[in-house]
Amino acid sequence: MELLKKLIDVSGPSGNEQEVRNIIRNEIKNFVSEVYVDKFGNLIARKKGKKPTVMLVAHMDEVGIMIKNIDDKGHIHISDIGYIEPITLLGEKIRIKTNKDFIYGVVTCKEISNDDPLEKLPKINDIFIDTGLSKEELIKEEVSIGSYLHLITESTFLGNKEFISGKALDDRVGCFILLELAKKLKNAGCEIYYVFTVQEEIGLYGAQTSVYGIEPDWALIIDTTNSEEFSDRPSKILGAGPCIVVKDTEMVTNRCLNKWLIDTAKANKMPYQLEVTEKGVTDALQISVAKGGIPSTIVSVPVRNIHTTIGIASIKDINSTIKIIELFLRKPLKSCLT
Repeated sequence: MELLKKLIDVSGPSGNEQEVRNIIRNEIKNFVSEVYVDKFGNLIARKKGKKPTVMLVAHMDEVGIMIKNIDDKGHIHISDIGYIEPITLLGEKIRIKTNKDFIYGVVTCKEISNDDPLEKLPKINDIFIDTGLSKEELIKEEVSIGSYLHLITESTFLGNKEFISGKALDDRVGCFILLELAKKLKNAGCEIYYVFTVQEEIGLYGAQTSVYGIEPDWALIIDTTNSEEFSDRPSKILGAGPCIVVKDTEMVTNRCLNKWLIDTAKANKMPYQLEVTEKGVTDALQISVAKGGIPSTIVSVPVRNIHTTIGIASIKDINSTIKIIELFLRKPLKSCLT
């Protein structure tokens, strides 16, 4: 699990994924035939083999924040990269890369700074970064509009180490699963492309460009999904297995792939859940409509507190996802038309 912690803790908001990419490249290079980065920044690792050609996808980027403006008091106002509930940022610590080192600051708002009660939920425009420096001092350090603000946090295991908590579970969990699969499937017969995409959180752009150099027979996207355990109708429960996504906001997934995944899980007595939701969209959308259509589906690991620095995922769910997909790819489908 140290590799998982390493992936979670490294900073990689959309458009700034290079540190994540470097870790993944180093980890996967000994288990595939070739590794390259496309023009858009996606990391693609190919394991040569026979048909079918399978595309496994996880996105490297995480939600984050960027400098929008620096006011005369030296307060840094922010823009979110991907969707973040603003109140979850209050009290967080951040660092900013400067021309020499790092500057550190805290996320606050007028009410918190003044010790006044919050009478309404803050919006992103109500939040600012306090570094203790003036505008002139920040400019001297080359802190400017467009600079990334990196959240400072460290992942940790909870309880009896059956759960991991931290930022960027969406989708470093998926990246970790792909890396573990690359190790386990080094000698598998089929051809596999492990694709680690960029800029999923702001528009699925990496997925759209990644397909051009690949001719997959079908694709499997590994992502995370929001747990809904504390709703009137609890679903996507931690510890109950990965979620095979039947429908999300934008697409209906491939029924043939879904059935084979379900049959694999049942045959091996592995836990799984089915997901039908009106929330969220994944890289599967762009991939499924590329090149005249690529049969695609999604396997997601449920996460509590998704898109925060205190996300929680089950280690059992992560391991179950790895096992089901490994078994699934030992005898992969050659055709999966619905």
